[in-house]
Amino acid sequence: MDVTIESDKRNELLSRREVEFTLKYEGATPSRMQITGKLCALLNVKESLVVLDSLHSSFGMTQVTGTARIYDTEDGKKTTERPYLSARGMPKPKEEGAA
Repeated sequence: MDVTIESDKRNELLSRREVEFTLKYEGATPSRMQITGKLCALLNVKESLVVLDSLHSSFGMTQVTGTARIYDTEDGKKTTERPYLSARGMPKPKEEGAA
């Protein structure tokens, strides 16, 4: 995977960075967790502070464009982000007693 940062803006009012990126890959489309991990490694931030807002891929192309928001603190993320976006892409909890 090759990530290119298209824009990186600072939003002081909401204490976050807003990043637009392009991801080129080979094979299957990477999962949201893989994309978040790659962005965190590239930008040197914790995974718990990153929210992937949107991902767009075109048919037949091995390229994804997307936007991510990187918060300064966990509290800032909880007060601003919608809960379903924060939970999207996170591993599902294991069910106990499943057969």
